[in-house]
Amino acid sequence: MNTDKLFDLSNKVIIITGAGGLLGSKYAEGLSQANANVVLVDKNISKIKKQTKLLNTKYGVDSLALKIELTNKKSVQNLVKQVLKKYSRIDGLINNAMYSEGPKERSFEFEKFPLKLWNDIIDVNLTGVFLCCQEVGKIMKKQNNGVIINISSIYGVVGADQRIYEKSKYNSTAVYGVTKSAILNFTRYLASYWNNTGIRVNTLSLGGVENNHPPDFTKNYSYHTMMGRMAQKHEYVGAIIFLLSDASSYMTGSNLIVDGGWTA
Repeated sequence: MNTDKLFDLSNKVIIITGAGGLLGSKYAEGLSQANANVVLVDKNISKIKKQTKLLNTKYGVDSLALKIELTNKKSVQNLVKQVLKKYSRIDGLINNAMYSEGPKERSFEFEKFPLKLWNDIIDVNLTGVFLCCQEVGKIMKKQNNGVIINISSIYGVVGADQRIYEKSKYNSTAVYGVTKSAILNFTRYLASYWNNTGIRVNTLSLGGVENNHPPDFTKNYSYHTMMGRMAQKHEYVGAIIFLLSDASSYMTGSNLIVDGGWTA
């Protein structure tokens, strides 16, 4: 055993969906520091092109920015083709993209939640993950290796505590928890389905991240964690590197929860 190589991701080709977001951008930077070649995928192509240029210059990696429509099968297939054209392989996939819920989505009472909005969120949070796993999984199966990380949430594990939100507009919708819970069993299914193929599939379930929330909300949320605070946006990078690397080589079908003790 060589502990120096356990976390080595040098020259690995890692796709990150939602790479332009708060956490996706941190994953991209952390993996670039680990010398991986990151494929930044997002709807906002101008943003991730700037990120890619910065990462390549700063860390000497060979990353790529690609626009995608997650719920469009042809768009996902085209993504895979472009990645293979440049790198000839895919070593990892992080299904990080999700429907960005804002005050509008969170303002609906459950009894009045629009069916179209329900379906739109399911399309991104579940169908998008399904399509990416399906298309990337085909390549990983041919390679006889690959790692997939599906991003879930504490609200895929436990119910959202509505008492901490009050009228802050930061309350979680029902459909968010439904999709994040579904991710857990989708991961288990894929890990079982791809047994002995060299593909590992795990879930990373995250707690809340500090992002300029109102002080009262931050206080209410933090009270429910054992560490007494929300996560900083860089604090999930270590878990990402662990799950992608050989340090987690005997781990598949699992759910790694990093939440400051919320669900404990």
